[in-house]
Amino acid sequence: MTTRTQNSAGPEKPDWLRIRLNKEPSFDRIRGALRARNLFTVCEEAHCPNINECWNGGTATFMIMGDVCTRGCRFCAVNTGRSGPPLDADEPENTARTIAEMGLSYIVITSVNRDDIPDQGAGHFAKTVELIKAYTPGILVETLTPDWMGNEDCIRTLAESNADVLAHNVETVERLQGKVRDPRANYAQSLTVLKRYGELTKAAGGKVLTKSSLMLGLGESDDEIRATMQDLLEAGVRVMTFGQYLRPTRRHLPVQEYVTPDKFDDWAKEGESMGFAYVASGPLVRSSYKAGEFYMQHLLRSA
Repeated sequence: MTTRTQNSAGPEKPDWLRIRLNKEPSFDRIRGALRARNLFTVCEEAHCPNINECWNGGTATFMIMGDVCTRGCRFCAVNTGRSGPPLDADEPENTARTIAEMGLSYIVITSVNRDDIPDQGAGHFAKTVELIKAYTPGILVETLTPDWMGNEDCIRTLAESNADVLAHNVETVERLQGKVRDPRANYAQSLTVLKRYGELTKAAGGKVLTKSSLMLGLGESDDEIRATMQDLLEAGVRVMTFGQYLRPTRRHLPVQEYVTPDKFDDWAKEGESMGFAYVASGPLVRSSYKAGEFYMQHLLRSA
């Protein structure tokens, strides 16, 4: 059973999506560390519903290259503009130092799109990964990257950065791409990025996981979801997440459907039966989902 839209404002939010905020000492400690070094997290910038759980648990998803994205996707709460601020040359080291102080074993690094920079920030991204590894030997680093507009040099730069998980989100099914994402993004381009990540790291002898994510509740059909899962498998993706799309503001796309927790469970089972190594699926699951990190740590360290 799903709760379907009745008007342009969308359906009423069901009880399973109502979140209780409970700030513990680690929440303020993380916020203080971020402010001290002028760092951003996707937890805050994208209004992530899991910020309470993750920050209270002592982890965060770092967002580098500023807080202004040069894309204007209709689902995303991050600030947008024609260009962002100049890249902070100290950010890679500041990020690495902060992560080392937090004593984490698994970290997610993501970024805004920076189409206004010649290499789109790929070199800055890769340097951040390399310094994190240098400051915290043995840490596992997941990168959730832009599509680099399909640029092979940018893709290669990240593939050679020594990240353990290379993630990029297709976000939605092929039919809805133009409605949901910025016109400079597209389904085929995203699949190409994921496929090249896998090919380049495999050729170098690395054991890197590739990962992607789908938002549900934007009007996609079950058959379209299955077709997307198959396309991702054929592109070499081994890990994926499903989460409920939540409308950040009235300026963004309305929710068409609230998918039930049981249906999310069904997608997890179906995904793993299709051949994914791991599927995290639930209304509040996001691509950088803390519970899924524990499984991937086991998977990576076993490999």
